[in-house]
Amino acid sequence: MIMKISYPGGKKVNAEFDGFIIKTDQPKNSGGDSTAPGPFSIFLSSIGTCAGFYVLRFCQERNIPIDNIKLILKTNKNNKTDMIEKIFININLPTTFPDNYKKAVIKAVNLCAVKKHLEKPPTFEVSVKKQTI
Repeated sequence: MIMKISYPGGKKVNAEFDGFIIKTDQPKNSGGDSTAPGPFSIFLSSIGTCAGFYVLRFCQERNIPIDNIKLILKTNKNNKTDMIEKIFININLPTTFPDNYKKAVIKAVNLCAVKKHLEKPPTFEVSVKKQTI
């Protein structure tokens, strides 16, 4: 995947790929306009939505209604390092959800590609290239 990062003004930074534009901004207390989520919020939302997709797919494959299923993502942050130490994903199931699938739906969430990449992160290589005009 190739993603183009652009700067539309202020503290805004956009990511463009596959015909989509993901817009980010910083909160007002960081000099932004608060017009879009910050990059870190989008990072966290990718974990939640990926987990949600696997629950959705699990339920759809078994004809289980998803109307009253909710996922709640919470984080614990280390106050000294300001880094997240633990991410909790709580799957709130309705009473009608079949008991025999409760462990299986947890296994489905553990298949989330974003979660797997955090468990075995890629390496990063950052370089600089001057543009020729």
